[in-house]
Amino acid sequence: MSAALREPERAWRLRAMREGDLDAVMSIEKRAYPFPWTRGIFRDCLLAGYPALLALEDDSPAGYGVMSIAADEAHLLNLCTAPERQSRGLGRHILRALLRTARDRGAQRIFLEVRPSNPAAIALYHSEGFNEIGRRPRYYPAVDGREDALVMAKELLPDVVDRMPPL
Repeated sequence: MSAALREPERAWRLRAMREGDLDAVMSIEKRAYPFPWTRGIFRDCLLAGYPALLALEDDSPAGYGVMSIAADEAHLLNLCTAPERQSRGLGRHILRALLRTARDRGAQRIFLEVRPSNPAAIALYHSEGFNEIGRRPRYYPAVDGREDALVMAKELLPDVVDRMPPL
């Protein structure tokens, strides 16, 4: 069976991101974004104890997600899939794992920012029950200055994550 047709649970493995993963994470980050996070941002998130997952496909880093949780709110800070592995459900797989973690740690809602110029990410978030709740003007760096961010949120009701349709 080709790699693209395999069941996600068989092809992907998630584990906690560690500082030793940052070379691989930075390699993906730099290929995926014109304005990538710095290694220091990732390191600071790990040192702060933020939930961070690394996705492995055949033992190779393929994507990751980082969020913060405070009181009853979570904030998805970064969700990324290696460009060559996009549009195969891996981002959704990581997102759902982070949503379960947020709910398990007592978060009642989760927020995120996304570029309006990223329709694939917006479609993913909408399909997972996120709603646009606002806009942050000039939030992201862009080639021609700054780009707004769409602010999206999702309520994390106790059984909502468990009732999500299969990947």
